[in-house]
Amino acid sequence: MTETSTETSTETSIETSFGPLLRQCRQAAGLSLRQLAARVGYDHSYLSQVERGQRPGSADLARLCDQELGTGARLSSTFERKPARAAQLRPEADPLETAWRGLAATLGAGGPRPGDHRSVPPASLLPDLVRQLRGAAQAEAAELGMLIAETLTRLDERSTARRWWWAARATADSLGDGPLPAVARAREAIIGLAERRPLTELLQLADESVALDRQAPGAAGCAPLTARALVLAELGRTHEAQQALQELIGAGDEVLRATPQAQPYELHWAEGRVCTALGYGVAGCVLLERARELCPESWIGERARLDLSLAECLVVAGEVAAGLATALRVLVELPDEWHDTLVYDAADRVLRVVQAEPGAAELRRLLARPVHRSGRSVGIGSSQR
Repeated sequence: MTETSTETSTETSIETSFGPLLRQCRQAAGLSLRQLAARVGYDHSYLSQVERGQRPGSADLARLCDQELGTGARLSSTFERKPARAAQLRPEADPLETAWRGLAATLGAGGPRPGDHRSVPPASLLPDLVRQLRGAAQAEAAELGMLIAETLTRLDERSTARRWWWAARATADSLGDGPLPAVARAREAIIGLAERRPLTELLQLADESVALDRQAPGAAGCAPLTARALVLAELGRTHEAQQALQELIGAGDEVLRATPQAQPYELHWAEGRVCTALGYGVAGCVLLERARELCPESWIGERARLDLSLAECLVVAGEVAAGLATALRVLVELPDEWHDTLVYDAADRVLRVVQAEPGAAELRRLLARPVHRSGRSVGIGSSQR
């Protein structure tokens, strides 16, 4: 072989990117995507995206594939050459993968996967969500990113949560058409109310969510309309909030029929919350009672927030003593691991309307307790109360 041909061969080898090389090696070993995925512990759809160049892969994936495919260190060395070249071709890294590294280093391996995230306390849930994100397909990664952002908010890690909301939105937007871009903005706006983020900022998110949902009406469920109605009510824009509530009620039954995974209790909770903010105490209590009936017993945190929303509504309806007693009972009886930012926000809303009532001082004392974090830091940013 001539010197020129040797140089050309070497250059071609170096220019081979990680994804195509992984496909070549897998096919040479006679393995399907699912077979290799099972051996290395990654999702097969994630491996497919890596092979097509849609996801960057990781050093850990390269090392495991080298072991399973008998390729020495060929894949690992190819992946190690990739970052410098990738930086020239694609300046922005995968936002969720970048965020994942920070939390994964802090949390380590998670415990067993829960059957439903609503039945697991936030401090216990977070490590498992982070573990599930590794190797997830992009749509699943966007949904997990939203759950991680919500969980970080519940643990009062608000600075880190903001990064995760941004990453989840960016990942959802990269998918193009579909409900996730609208869902991501709606959920961030709803959770942002508990964080006391600027209402103009949250209204922008809610409006964007509704606009995106109109491209495929109902695909995002009730979340866009819920977010807009809640934010408008919080802003005190009564007429617009009333219109948004009517739109939410009108679309609710249709959305529930068309979206099997939708939770009816969430729709009634939203309607009840908006009614409470608008001063419709009796109607709000009826809706919140219905939501409570539909909420599973094992969803302890959700039921606590429902009870506290009902307590606020009772006060608005003139049942001050009953509302205050309900709020005190919830905070006293709720296990420590479920004391989170969303629960405290719901209780604080009760406190705001019973400031001068007997018993308000006890509610204020209970709200002074710290959010339960299982005795450790759960993020890479500082909290902002």
